[in-house]
Amino acid sequence: MLKRLMSVFGGRSQSKGIIYAILSYAIWGILPLFWKALKQIDAGEILASRILWSFVFLSLILLIVGGLRDLKNVFSNAKNMLSVFLGALLITVNWFIYIWAVNSNQVIEASLGYYINPLFTIVLGVIVLKERIDRWQIVSLLLASLGVIIITVQYGKVPWVALSLAISFGLYGLVKKLSNLTSIIGLTMETMIVAPVALGYIVCKQIEGTSSLIALPLNVLILVVLSGVVTAIPLLLFAQGAKCVPLSTMGFIQYLAPSISLLLGVFLFKEVFTRVEFICFGLIWLALGIYSFSRKDLLNSVLEKRLFKFS
Repeated sequence: MLKRLMSVFGGRSQSKGIIYAILSYAIWGILPLFWKALKQIDAGEILASRILWSFVFLSLILLIVGGLRDLKNVFSNAKNMLSVFLGALLITVNWFIYIWAVNSNQVIEASLGYYINPLFTIVLGVIVLKERIDRWQIVSLLLASLGVIIITVQYGKVPWVALSLAISFGLYGLVKKLSNLTSIIGLTMETMIVAPVALGYIVCKQIEGTSSLIALPLNVLILVVLSGVVTAIPLLLFAQGAKCVPLSTMGFIQYLAPSISLLLGVFLFKEVFTRVEFICFGLIWLALGIYSFSRKDLLNSVLEKRLFKFS
């Protein structure tokens, strides 16, 4: 059964990697709907709950399939331990900065980080991993960069929160790309490292009597538990996609999540969408179109394999 699970999260073909990446960012794109349902809970407790229940969810999967023994092997390899530690540190920092930004009324700058992040990811792929991009992909990168620069200038100052979010998650993707661990083992170890801190935070809030988790209705408590599931699944898909797909390609796929969130914000949550933002997003979508055209042979191959498989 473990081998069957690994076949889902263990394939390394580029076509599978693109599917994993698209699914992960599509899920992240619709997650605002989930977090809106938990708006009455303190942001710090949401973060702690995500970490804690993600660890529980992943541990249960490994327990069911008999993969817990594989966790022991990680401790015997210094390189794997370093990868796990760095991954845990980066993803925790990323989540913490985002929660802090939301609590400090810097949601706009936090959102900007998720548009800068793909550009940073592409740069990491080219500089660190020596990935090559053709002229059309360079044009795409320049157009997307122009869109982000216009948004940044409109914001009016150096966006430190946005840059921190972009850099931390970009480096997390690089760590996952270089890791030899399967996505489920790596993520379980990462959540294992930070789970005690998350549990300690929740317990302290309970002892102080300031916890917003007290006296929640049953349906909301169920959603709190499910926060681990909705956190772990896209991270598993992202980790496996990062192993299979060049970081430069992952960078462009990343625009899917904030674009879905944008559509939710404009059409469902009725948020204001200015002319400048329309121009910026138009440039980013034009860049995505050009990039997709430059990769049409690979994308057609992916679609043909998927359609043939399900026909």
